[in-house]
Amino acid sequence: MLSLIKDELFSLKWFKNYLFIVLGSAIMASGYVFFIVPHKIVPGGVYGISIILHYLFNLPMGVMAFLLNIPLIFWGIKEIGPRFGAKTVLGIALTSVNIDVLSYFWGTQPLSQDILMSSVFGGGCIGAGLSLIFKAKATTGGSDIVANILFKRFRAPVGRTLIMIDFAVVSLGAIAFGDPNLVLYAIVTIFTVGRSVDAIMDGMNYKKAAFIISKKHTEIRETILKNLSRGGTVFSAKGMFKGDDRPVILTAVNRRELAILEEHVKSIDPGAFMIVFDSKEILGHGFTPLSDAS
Repeated sequence: MLSLIKDELFSLKWFKNYLFIVLGSAIMASGYVFFIVPHKIVPGGVYGISIILHYLFNLPMGVMAFLLNIPLIFWGIKEIGPRFGAKTVLGIALTSVNIDVLSYFWGTQPLSQDILMSSVFGGGCIGAGLSLIFKAKATTGGSDIVANILFKRFRAPVGRTLIMIDFAVVSLGAIAFGDPNLVLYAIVTIFTVGRSVDAIMDGMNYKKAAFIISKKHTEIRETILKNLSRGGTVFSAKGMFKGDDRPVILTAVNRRELAILEEHVKSIDPGAFMIVFDSKEILGHGFTPLSDAS
């Protein structure tokens, strides 16, 4: 959802966020128009309902998505508070306009006749567009507003609620178009959207963090400081079997540095114990400054 912190008017961050919304809405719209809508794939949410209405009643999809979002925004403001600001309204409006404008000039022919390929590429475009809009701390409205309202009222898990809403819309689309196979393609699209958002929001080059337990912790510490120019934390722990004190090193590196670190640890102490895990966001010195965190 949106942050309550407002960007300074006409600042670099302000321009960047609104540029993200403009680009994101255009990319998202292209995913629908070029790949999803021509094949009657219904990937859940408000835009999925709009696709159904578009085919059943020959209504413009973008206009319908915008109209369906309006009551949801007012409902969200009433139930949750003024968290749906100008950026979210702009994201919804631009996406809706871009869908109808592209549809007008492009027509109804899919960019690819392969429906599976369209499901994947359409989901990728929608996910990429959503990611840019999310980075601007905006949303495109729809089912996420409903999910957050239900969470506030009934503590219903947001993720599970979104899945249920999307599944209901996907099923409605399969019934409306009389083709149960569309459910499978919709699932592919939804999955691709989610993976695209994760990849772009978190970054393809995930940062890594590592716990290192070794009797030669001093040498490993020096290697991390000198050869990798990274910092870390050394804290005391106790072994489970013998109850002896064991210094543990915690450090954060990127994927390239991880291979170097593993080689150094192996050469210093082949018997060292090392736990490596993904850390999708590391803020602070040597990584993303806290002031730039989005």
